[in-house]
Amino acid sequence: MLHLDTSKISGTVSAAELHALQGKATEALHMLHAGSGKGSDFLGWLNLPSSTSLAELSDIQATAAKLTAGADVVVVIGIGGSYLGAKAVIDAQLHTFDALQDKSKRTAPPVLFAGQNIGEDYLSELMETLQGKTVSCIVISKSGTTTEPALAFRIIKNFIEQTCGKSEAKNRIVAITDKSRGALRTTADKEGYKTFVIPDNIGGRFSVLTPVGLLPIACAGIDIVALVHGAAEMERNTAQHVPFEKNIAAQYAAARNALYAKGKKVEALANFNPKLHFVAEWWKQLYGESEGKDGKGIFPASVDFTTDLHSLGQYVQDGERMLFETVLSVAKTKRCVTIPSDEENLDGLNFLAGKRVDEVNRMAELGTLLAHVDGGVPNIRIELSDLSEHTLGELIYFFEKACGISGYMLGVNPFDQPGVEAYKKNMFALLEKPGYEKETAAIKVIINR
Repeated sequence: MLHLDTSKISGTVSAAELHALQGKATEALHMLHAGSGKGSDFLGWLNLPSSTSLAELSDIQATAAKLTAGADVVVVIGIGGSYLGAKAVIDAQLHTFDALQDKSKRTAPPVLFAGQNIGEDYLSELMETLQGKTVSCIVISKSGTTTEPALAFRIIKNFIEQTCGKSEAKNRIVAITDKSRGALRTTADKEGYKTFVIPDNIGGRFSVLTPVGLLPIACAGIDIVALVHGAAEMERNTAQHVPFEKNIAAQYAAARNALYAKGKKVEALANFNPKLHFVAEWWKQLYGESEGKDGKGIFPASVDFTTDLHSLGQYVQDGERMLFETVLSVAKTKRCVTIPSDEENLDGLNFLAGKRVDEVNRMAELGTLLAHVDGGVPNIRIELSDLSEHTLGELIYFFEKACGISGYMLGVNPFDQPGVEAYKKNMFALLEKPGYEKETAAIKVIINR
């Protein structure tokens, strides 16, 4: 199980103040399980790991096997929760330099992503990369009309049909979408694509343990059974009957809210393992969309240490005291690199000869923790035993569960995201999309002032 250490917030939050929030955290936990809080229509993720059958996982694995068979690359199209969870797990699991490895050492074809931006250079370079290759595609969208993935799917679909033919394209494309309606559902039914359903009661940022995340992860050759089992174990260990003293999801939620009440408005999720970079990106969406509303919420930021200690370290150490750190610490790395001795020792590092690089990294982590806490930055530490699929499954569910508890403690609906539609209305008006004539006229008046 993950280990949570909140002892380094004591300089800001007293034991009595943290204890005072225990009841509120427990109440929020019960609200989740009773479905009595705001957004209760979107609690399908709550018992998802334990209710996912081996038959469902086998279907996903079989589909992944068909998509990857004979494919040089798999392109996953989606944005937000439709790509971040899969990207997080894949980057944490696979060889960092997989694209440069000998093909014989790969367990699966490379998984590339599209539809997560509107970058013309990005799409152009992606299409250049795909030339001469056999491509399979997973397109993920509830509606099929979200601009970024819809644009990318038009381009990738056209490429696959031109290179493989329409009859083969239906075997190379899988759609993950609504069960009965929407543009992508209509296209999938018409073209005969294999489909998986995005559950109505699970929001995008909570969907990584559905086919939305599991199919791309399986295509990358990663063990989705172990991933779901890890999540199921965390589901049991943070269940409604687990007391606060043993429920790390409730403890993390309480600690965050206690720090927020003390004026700590920014949470920096820090890692000392670069393979966790996209875990932090997924976490930012999870907490940002869930808590940032009604004029409330902790701003979720992330830093990659030790890299960012050379760019943001000064601010964290001596800047305004409005942030706290949550550190993801990995107890056991997959690989081992020993530092050699150097006869001339011009860099003065012979005192490290014979030590593992990870030992140096651990001392950097400890030294950073001591410096930042001494400088008035509260620190929460989450230790992962390793970066296995099982542990990543634990981490994903832990953050999801704590997010629901924390949102209810904050007094917001953690399962809606009304603010994300504002920019879309303006964008469509500026592009003169049919049906937005009034908005277009109004914006032109503002621009021409």
